[in-house]
Amino acid sequence: MNLASLAPLAVVLPILGAALTFVLIRHSRAQRAVSIGLLSLTLLLECLLLASVWNGGTSAVNIGGWVPPFGIVLVVDQFSSLMLVVSSAVSLAVLVYATGQGMADGDQDAPVSIFHPTYLILVAGVSNAFLSGDLFNLYVGFEILLTASYVLMTLGGTGPRIRAGVTYVVVSVVSSVLFLIAIAMVYGATGTINMADLAIKLSELDQGTKTLLHVMLLVAFGIKAAVFPLSFWLPDSYPTAPAPVTAVFAGLLTKVGVYAMVRTETLLFPGDSLNTPLMVVALLTMVVGILGALAQSDIKRLLSFTLVSHIGYMVFGLAMSSVAGLAAAVFYVAHHITIQTSLFLVTGLIERRGGSSAVDRLAGLAKLSPLLALLFFVPAMNLAGIPPFSGFLGKLGLMQAGIGLGTPLAYALVIGGVLTSLLTLLAVARVWNRAFWRKAEDAEHPDPVLLAPAPDAERDTAAEGGTAVRLLPRTMVGSTLGLVVLGVALTVFAGPLFQVADQSAAAMLDRSAYIQAVLGDGAPVPALALSGGGK
Repeated sequence: MNLASLAPLAVVLPILGAALTFVLIRHSRAQRAVSIGLLSLTLLLECLLLASVWNGGTSAVNIGGWVPPFGIVLVVDQFSSLMLVVSSAVSLAVLVYATGQGMADGDQDAPVSIFHPTYLILVAGVSNAFLSGDLFNLYVGFEILLTASYVLMTLGGTGPRIRAGVTYVVVSVVSSVLFLIAIAMVYGATGTINMADLAIKLSELDQGTKTLLHVMLLVAFGIKAAVFPLSFWLPDSYPTAPAPVTAVFAGLLTKVGVYAMVRTETLLFPGDSLNTPLMVVALLTMVVGILGALAQSDIKRLLSFTLVSHIGYMVFGLAMSSVAGLAAAVFYVAHHITIQTSLFLVTGLIERRGGSSAVDRLAGLAKLSPLLALLFFVPAMNLAGIPPFSGFLGKLGLMQAGIGLGTPLAYALVIGGVLTSLLTLLAVARVWNRAFWRKAEDAEHPDPVLLAPAPDAERDTAAEGGTAVRLLPRTMVGSTLGLVVLGVALTVFAGPLFQVADQSAAAMLDRSAYIQAVLGDGAPVPALALSGGGK
């Protein structure tokens, strides 16, 4: 049996789970069990898909039996299956975290009847985007996940969340309209939207038309990926949402945009026609993002700016159009999804235990909760690229690829990448020193809970002198710990992962396996694809 034929279940299972959890609105325990169980089953399926293509190979599934390039096609290769596994693992950890938070707080911040179905629809949209083999189905995947994200972002209906949600909706609609216009232009110019078919037919267009289509798609995906200067919306939108929602947004949504950029750049527009502008954008994204992070006093906003900054590393790897650069970018995407989500979950725990995420109101957390200090320290050092963590290995791969490219702009990006890494270390070290290391009485505006004695271990909340002190629910801590361990596992198994990333990058730059898997073994492969892969 070809395991790739099970790929549609990666989308169907979460949708089925959403329907079941909606039916179980009045049965919260059953709703939680169904959502966690079906997402676990989805993750298991995706692990099998990754195992089936671990040593190479690309498979396509034609939905409804339509012969390509007509109809919907789902494509499973090393890159898409790796993204599926990482995204579902992270989504499962966040779902368990949110469930623990809901049980502890009585679902005040994330109503069960709304959260679980919407969350599973979000996961289905992400999976559909990763598997999509045509532009319109990719658009559908984006719209599914964005529609779900509109609901999740405004959970609770508070003023700041509604305001941030309006900005997020407007920006998302603009990017979606641009994407839809680009799809219409692509279809008008080539008569197809199947990406394997486009890989052949776009090479037949004149350079001006091809460049226009290229730029339109890049701008649409650039907004979704939050690359500079199209990233203005992100730091004001993400921090206002509930902690688990912010975490999954930060980990996944921008990476779907990055994934779309990688697919279109390698499959549809191989070569170096826009590599120089992409490198400039990558450098500005890294530097401007981290400078914005240094100016923040709130941990959520600081992490939102570092999220923007580190998107620049991925764009840098993509812009080099080399196997080494693209492989490092693939590895870094998997690393960053895990680490950035971990840090946002830890921030939710910090806010819960310390009463705030503003560093001028936090202090002494290392003494109050040593485990919380460890949970922050490990992914923070990983994000900063401290050896031997996966963040260091991914950045080292990018730097080596940049030096190997040998152009002045590549050297500038190497220097910018090193500087950004050092400034990231400075940013997280400042959070550590102020929130965890200094004494509680040294905080500028200490939250009362920092000065109140901790409650008994058996209780989640206690009143001490009129101040509510909340312990951290084991479910929330356990899911965060699991994600931190997954981040460390990326370091331990970096060798095999880099091997998969190398093979994936070589296959994407060559394009022949993808085109022939979709269109058949006799499909022609444009010569430019092979020359592009050898750079």
